[in-house]
Amino acid sequence: MHRFLLSSPVRTLNPEEADWFYTPVYTTCDLTPNGLPLPFKSPRMMRSAIQLISSNWPYWNRTEGADHFFIVPHDFGACFHYQEEKAIERGILPLLQRATLVQTFGQKNHVCLKEGSITVPPYAPPQKMQSHLIPPSIPRSIFVYFRGLFYDVGNDPEGGYYARGARAAVWENFKDNPLFDISTEHPTTYYEDMQRAVFCLCPLGWAPWSPRLVEAVIFGDAFHQILNGLARKLPHDKSVYLRKGEKVLNWTAGPLADLKPWANAKEKFMGILRSIFVCFIGLFNDVGNNLKGGYYAQLFKMTKPK
Repeated sequence: MHRFLLSSPVRTLNPEEADWFYTPVYTTCDLTPNGLPLPFKSPRMMRSAIQLISSNWPYWNRTEGADHFFIVPHDFGACFHYQEEKAIERGILPLLQRATLVQTFGQKNHVCLKEGSITVPPYAPPQKMQSHLIPPSIPRSIFVYFRGLFYDVGNDPEGGYYARGARAAVWENFKDNPLFDISTEHPTTYYEDMQRAVFCLCPLGWAPWSPRLVEAVIFGDAFHQILNGLARKLPHDKSVYLRKGEKVLNWTAGPLADLKPWANAKEKFMGILRSIFVCFIGLFNDVGNNLKGGYYAQLFKMTKPK
């Protein structure tokens, strides 16, 4: 998303023209030795980033984040935990209550999905998928296909909680069925095998969503979906702008561990936050000069307010 917006025609370097501010906080880059993202330091990273931008620029403080958007592609979005019970207990990070969240978690009537969030499909690299396309004439010789964990031995060895028991049930009931090509091994022919299957299983893991859904459909375009979602929320209502001295967010809310500063936050963030003003040009001013007509129509389909 960061790279996409850097080259977007709706980007402006003048923050006074901006309708939206994108804050590139890479909260999924804290990895385990196996390369899996850990969400436990994410609240501290996010708080430190918000503290940095609110103390260096005036734009966050004008709305307390109501015209800012963040990518939170974790299992349960900005609840920042991979287990649902604990994610619900944590709730959305209080400092993000006014911001727009772009997330893959989209379960309605859930603590971890607040009103106004933009739900997008999980990211699957289209270039990589295109490089593994096979001719459509090749017959679908696999009836049911799945590759992935059935049990999370380290966290839920019996499999009753992980994936809400769905993956364990699939394994125990169909592991010896010749029609089911299911395994924990991930072969180099993974994408080719999916295209040779009649059915591809996309069971939930810890999160109730899976990138396999996008992979099974072959392609999806999340970037334009995000821009469409943001454009539909414009123009901002006057109520998002705070009166002088008005405060809404509680900076001391949340678990105590989240309140600790993230080590060397300023040095780590200043590099990526130089592009903090990756944002929408004022769409309702001079649309003809600011945007290419076709691109504008494709993405926004909006008109000037009366």
